Order: sequence, then C-alpha cells, then structure tokens
Amino acid sequence: MNPLQQFVKMLSDIFVPIIPAIVAGGLLMGINNLLTAPDLFFEGRSLIDQYPGMADIAAMINTFANAAFVFLPVLIGFSAAKRFGGNPYLGAALGMIMVHPDLINAYAQASVEEIPVWNIFGLEIEKLGYQGQVLPVLVSTYILSKLEINIRKFMPASLDILLTPLLSLLFTAFITFAFVGPITREAGNLIIDGLVWTYDSLGFVGGLIMGLLYAPIVITGMHHSFIAIETQLLADIAETGGSFIFPIAAMSNVAQGAATLAVFFLTADKKMKGVASASGISALLGITEPAMFGVNLKLRYPFIAAIVGSAVASAFIVGNDVLAVALGAAGLPGIISIAPGSIISYIIGMAIAFAVTFGLTFILAKKQAKKEAVKQAA
Repeated sequence: MNPLQQFVKMLSDIFVPIIPAIVAGGLLMGINNLLTAPDLFFEGRSLIDQYPGMADIAAMINTFANAAFVFLPVLIGFSAAKRFGGNPYLGAALGMIMVHPDLINAYAQASVEEIPVWNIFGLEIEKLGYQGQVLPVLVSTYILSKLEINIRKFMPASLDILLTPLLSLLFTAFITFAFVGPITREAGNLIIDGLVWTYDSLGFVGGLIMGLLYAPIVITGMHHSFIAIETQLLADIAETGGSFIFPIAAMSNVAQGAATLAVFFLTADKKMKGVASASGISALLGITEPAMFGVNLKLRYPFIAAIVGSAVASAFIVGNDVLAVALGAAGLPGIISIAPGSIISYIIGMAIAFAVTFGLTFILAKKQAKKEAVKQAA
C-alpha cells in the first residue's frame, strides 16, 4: 500500500472497534431531537412542551447520547494505543487526562473570558480540555505508545511495572498540553479562517470547495473546532443571518450516508452490510464517523462519490443563501435548525446530495469491479 492507503488503514483500524459506541450516540441524538425539536409535531411546540412529563426522559437520553462524544478521547486513546503497539489502558488514561473535569471544557471555551494556565519552566500552558477531539489524542497516543516501547527497552524488569507507565504518561501528558494541543488547535483555527474567507469571497464556488473538503476535515476531527465560529455566527444573528457551516455539514453527512447505503446494496459481505446499514442511518442523522471509517474510506470509491455529492449540494445551498438559525444534528433532523425561508432549498440540497452520491457510488463500483477483473485476468 502507498503511504495514503496505509494512513487510511491505520485510521480504520483505530475507529472500527469504537463504531458501536459512536453509532449508539448518534441514534440517541436523533431520538433526543425528535423529542425536543419545536414545530416537528406541533406548531411552535416540541413533544416535551406538549407533554411535560417526557422532559426528564429527553434529558436522560441527551446525557446518554453525549457521553461517547464528550469522552471520545478515552475511546480513541484506548483503541489507538492498541493499534500503535502500546498499552491500551495507558492510552485510555491519557484520554481521561485530556477531558479531566479540572480543565476548561472545550465546548465551553467560547464562553470563558480568560483560560487559566499552568506556569511551568517559564511556559504558560492552558488548562483546556479536548472533549470531542480526534487529532490531538491520535498524535498524543502515538507519542505515548512509542515512548513506552522505547523506555521498556532499557528499563530493568524489576522497575518496568512502576517506572515505564509513570514516565510514559507523565512526559506525554506534558507534551500534549504544552505543544501537541496548541499546535492542532491552531491548525483548526487556520481552517476556520479559510472557511469564512471562502464563503464570503467565492459564493457558490466557495460552497462547492467547502462541501468537497468538509468530510476530509472530519477525518482529522478538526470539525469540532467549528462550534466556536458557529456559536459566534448565531450570537450575531442579526448581522450574519445565521450559520453557513451547519447546512454544508448536513450536505456532507447526507452524502456520506448515501454512499454507505449504496454499499449496503452493492456488497454481498454480510458483515459489511450490517455496518453499512447502521452507519448509513447514523450518517443521515448527523454522525458520519462510523460511515466514513467503517465503510467509505475502507473502500475509497464511496468516499470519493460522497465528497462529490457533498460539493454539488453545498454549491446549491450556498448559492441559495441557506443558513441555520440554531445548532442541532446536521442531517435529516437539521430541517428544524434552518431559517424558515430556506427550508425548501435545504431539503432540495439534501436530495441532491443523496441522489448524486448514491448514483455515483454505483458507477464507481462498476469501474472498480472492472479494474479488479482485469487484474485477476492478468
């Protein structure tokens, strides 16, 4: 395999084992949206507004739904350390450190006036958590695993059980908060600045570019950093009109779901069918990691079809000024988050994303089958 294929396989090896947890969280989010969304079943009211006795059920489901994403670094840390040859429990411990309650919650960063710091060796290290983050924990767990392996090479057996975990975790955690976290966070900020410029300057062409790039950004986990800019866009809604990122995310998610469901019809592998059906529905509800890492990136051609479908649909909705007035699940349930005057365009955009992706996946699958047949004949 070439380096890109090796990288994708590595991501697949890490994320496939945690797919069930992510799928469960995504489906629970969908259920919570059905219970709490206004205007879905009753005009101006949600199900829990109409039936207040269901409010605690919705609150409980919301807690269950968010858990896998808030503590995502723990799941990734365990799986990644196992993949990199380290102790998976040390990887989980590193993930726990990154979401420790003493740190400022990453989701609440925008509401904090000044982030507290540790003053160590002349360095000011921010006490900021990494809830919902992917890239920081991946890089940090790689460092942890390689450090553990190398320390164990020269550590006496009598001290190995005590000192190897201590030194590995201590040094990696320090490096994470001092360097890895800030660097990956800055990378996320640069992406955000680029997105805003693209949207403001290029119109529907900018929409096409953002639709094409959104799924690759999700692979790195940096899409979680978009929450800060979306929050600001919604806070200044009188000036901005709403968030342009949410509808584009929805087009990408629907496209990923369409590609995965197309694979469901194309494949004869029962295990792949099972993953494709569950992750495809999850993607349509707004959670695409299971679909991408479990199916589309593995096979490659569905992922290509999905980013093309997302690009076409995003160009359409940006050209029609579709904006979100609230945050929610970026997918089919996202209708309730869209400005009333843009709902029809949003629905058409989702239909475009689904149809283009679904059809293109079948076309690329046939080409892939022909290539494989030629190779086997040769």
